[in-house]
Amino acid sequence: MRDIPVNLGGYKLVIVEPPAPKMREDANGAQVPVTDKAGVTQFVVALFAKLRTNPGERTQKGEEIKVTLATDPGDGFGEDVRVELVDARVSQYQIDNGAGRVTSGLSFKAMGIKHAPAPRGGGDK
Repeated sequence: MRDIPVNLGGYKLVIVEPPAPKMREDANGAQVPVTDKAGVTQFVVALFAKLRTNPGERTQKGEEIKVTLATDPGDGFGEDVRVELVDARVSQYQIDNGAGRVTSGLSFKAMGIKHAPAPRGGGDK
């Protein structure tokens, strides 16, 4: 299944690697930007996603995720900035390297990112 809409509103998302053009290696070994079907450059951002908790609840571990962005997020999205994903989607993938090893997981995509509102009441760790 591909491009399943996902609601990450219950998670605190913090930038750990600022947005940058998504790169891949071409046949000659050179790094080239990844583009969509229309030729628009894709971006990637690394986020730390942690479930929001209420006062008195136990804090759970978080997870680092990389998200492909369909648009240039612009300036103002450096490390430690809290963000929300715009039109977030998730896809499952599975890669067989041909030597008996299979890797599978989830890939995250979004149309873009925006600044998250300030936390309310201090119960958001």
